[in-house]
Amino acid sequence: MTALVDTVAAAVAAHHSPTLGLALSVAGAGAVGAVLRALIIHHAALRRADPLPAGTLLVNASGSLLLGFLTGLSMYHGFGPHDLDVAGVGLCGGYTTWSTASWESVHLFRDGHRPEAWLYTFGGLALCLGVAAAGIGLAGIL
Repeated sequence: MTALVDTVAAAVAAHHSPTLGLALSVAGAGAVGAVLRALIIHHAALRRADPLPAGTLLVNASGSLLLGFLTGLSMYHGFGPHDLDVAGVGLCGGYTTWSTASWESVHLFRDGHRPEAWLYTFGGLALCLGVAAAGIGLAGIL
């Protein structure tokens, strides 16, 4: 774990100050991610009757897998830091949404769906951490 933290810290320290082009690229990728998130969450909500917000869980898990994979590409295969900024911070940052998941957990708990709220909160966190690790591992074996 320490080696991973050192690798990430070195990658962050190696970054140069952002340029306007990089900032606009991150913003554009973030906009694309946000639109994808809204479409997936809306589509998933139309297909489910139970109180669990499966769309947000799907978005956060798939975004965590993608971000883990991109991180692995950066660690093992030289995926550039600016590319990681655009795809990771921009696209995945706009796509995933921990704040919505937190609000949905509170909403479930407040509406009396306490077991579902606990499962959604801690199960979703475990799932997202697991798939992010799987994405890093997948990139490592390529």
